[in-house]
Amino acid sequence: MTILGPILFAALITLPVIITKWSDSDYSVAIVDDTKLFYDRFDDGNNVIFTHLHTDIDDALELLRREKFDAVLHIPEVAFESPSTLRLFTKKAVNINAKIHIENVLKHEFESLKLGARGLDKDVLRAVETNINIQAVRIMRDGMEQTDYPEVSMALGIISGLLIYMFIFLFGSQVLRGVLEEKTSRIVEVIISSVKPFQLMMGKIAGIAFVGLTQFLIWVFLTLLLVLTIQTAMPDMFQFTPDEQVHVTSAQMLNTEKLQEQMDTVQHHNTAAGQVLESLSAINWYVMIFSFIFFFLGGYFLYAALFAAIGSAVDNEADTQQFMLPVTIPLIFAIIFGQMVMLNPSGPVAFWLSIFPLTSPVIMMIRIPFGVPYFDLYLSAFMLIAGFLATTWLAAKIYRTGILMYGKKTGYKDLWKWIKHR
Repeated sequence: MTILGPILFAALITLPVIITKWSDSDYSVAIVDDTKLFYDRFDDGNNVIFTHLHTDIDDALELLRREKFDAVLHIPEVAFESPSTLRLFTKKAVNINAKIHIENVLKHEFESLKLGARGLDKDVLRAVETNINIQAVRIMRDGMEQTDYPEVSMALGIISGLLIYMFIFLFGSQVLRGVLEEKTSRIVEVIISSVKPFQLMMGKIAGIAFVGLTQFLIWVFLTLLLVLTIQTAMPDMFQFTPDEQVHVTSAQMLNTEKLQEQMDTVQHHNTAAGQVLESLSAINWYVMIFSFIFFFLGGYFLYAALFAAIGSAVDNEADTQQFMLPVTIPLIFAIIFGQMVMLNPSGPVAFWLSIFPLTSPVIMMIRIPFGVPYFDLYLSAFMLIAGFLATTWLAAKIYRTGILMYGKKTGYKDLWKWIKHR
């Protein structure tokens, strides 16, 4: 590990940059500008490619449904007077980098147009400041439009990924310490006279897994109960009307003053708590909760088997460090790559990391709040099960020999001999 340690840490720093450079795909955005003012304002860059469509929004959305583009930006005629009418339509999770880039371009251009129209003085400078927040709209499989909240998805994704990360380490470490304690106290010699080493290992892993699962389910139940209680007791605190209930199609577009008045009225009655609750309600919680349970159990079983093997191979906790670092490096990689995955949850980096069993529990939980195709979810689940079976077989080979080995420093050569031994 004196030699491998620096190599692993160097890879931890450089690999994210290299993989992102090689793997990130272009994100294509079609622009439908009814004002004809902004077509030449968007330049390609940062893996975002803009295409100008000289057609109406309905034809552009049909191209989006046929997956000719990743997103469609609609700038209606009233956008200059009412920026809240801007829409970014997608079929998959919105690319945060692209959304931020578009908002920055439009903010600059809107302020420039207002300066040119009104002149320059301190009151005008204050008046031209324009906050641009484009509403992302997801086009569902049934053709319905649903407001997308990528910022909330980002927060929920990183919290879910961190919980998986912490649970695996917390409960996996309990398995390691339990195996090590039984070995050093020689209790294991008595236990394996009644059960096979593999049964003993799986019994310990499964027992701690159900403790963790019980704790998680209690958290979910108490959180839902608390939210429902507060919502019932203080309904005025959670008032919120989604923008799509105010915004209408281009064929039914209200005049600028009427639309702005309606938007101002709705936003006046909206509350911050109501917006948070509305954005959370857009998440598919059935998929979210069941996926969390599955990936928590799958990731835990995969890593707990390796931790059990490490615990059986050493005589004291200090000797576990040389084996722990290579095992935990993939989890650390997953947390580092998590930020890149959040910015482009449908990109190739996010896809492959959510399929690889050693990183999929964390990465897939980061992706799920953004909306994941069921094919990706099922493939990731299948690969995680296959990874669990492979690591369990590997750990069992080490465990059955190492659990009765005393007084000898174990190295990687010894582990390889135990794995090959029949």
